[in-house]
Amino acid sequence: MGTMGDCVDVSVDGVGQWAEITALALVTTRIKAVEPGRPFTARLRAMPLGVAQLSELSYGALLSQRTPRLIRQSDPELLQVVITASGRQRIDQARNTAVVGSGQMVLYDSSRPFDAHAGNSPAGTTPRGAMLQFPKAMLPFPAPRLNSLLAVPLSARRGPGRLLAQFLTTAATEYPACTPADAARLGTTAVDLATAVLAHHLDRERDVPADSRKRALYLRITAFIQIHLADDALTAGRIAAAHHISVRSLHRLFQEHGVSVRSWMRDQRMERCRRDLADPLQHHLPVSAIAARWGFPRPADFTRAFRARHGITPSTYRDQAHRCRTVTGTQHQAPGTQS
Repeated sequence: MGTMGDCVDVSVDGVGQWAEITALALVTTRIKAVEPGRPFTARLRAMPLGVAQLSELSYGALLSQRTPRLIRQSDPELLQVVITASGRQRIDQARNTAVVGSGQMVLYDSSRPFDAHAGNSPAGTTPRGAMLQFPKAMLPFPAPRLNSLLAVPLSARRGPGRLLAQFLTTAATEYPACTPADAARLGTTAVDLATAVLAHHLDRERDVPADSRKRALYLRITAFIQIHLADDALTAGRIAAAHHISVRSLHRLFQEHGVSVRSWMRDQRMERCRRDLADPLQHHLPVSAIAARWGFPRPADFTRAFRARHGITPSTYRDQAHRCRTVTGTQHQAPGTQS
């Protein structure tokens, strides 16, 4: 991953500085400005994730080339999954050409030459996105099969691609709160999800190791539950059916993570209720309405569950949260509660 061992957040002026920074944090490329008369600015935030690395990038219009000579000089043998948030990019590699924009991803291989041309989108937005890079040896696919996906537009808005994009966005946001051990575990999960995305497009999900499939399945299921959390008719049977597994397999999967399906859903719903109770914009709503919104139709049951978890009633928690905001001008967790 170059020589950057810690999280790095740098902004540069000029393509020369950008070439130096990306050579350290990503791979060595030859970079040219395609609009010489305009100032060039760029930013890189590189976050180590154990054997992987997550980077957020934004930059002006440029041409980036990885040549055979640069590969001979240094090849870390990495795969790079780039998810575009804005702007437009063209990538040529392995006799494939992709033009990707917002909501799309593309796969690069550091061991093969490529030309990447980044520019503004028709709407005038500058190139910005996220990159996950990791050793090619971590993937279970044969190289000829994987090469068929290089420089091919892949969706980041549906299926496994959307799950990977959401995970990387959340990981980047929460990175400052993570320990090195947390980051390493996140890296393993990120590579598992990237493997699932590539397997989906290769139609070779059987090649994905069982442990990776399980982790990816667990993340898909928990994401599904989060989306449908407000539905009080959400059951283990419905969750299992949506993911084409048996209810028994669903329970076993959650047990392997030290929780039951029911307790995990209940904890998530309780946390949503707590946040809404502390939200000043929802102060006008009755406690019972907030509880019902998140799957607690009986107010008495919700009050008992909330008190057991936080040590105070929902109404008291809301009042304390309101007093904290009044005194400090900011939103804090109410005194005497647990996170």
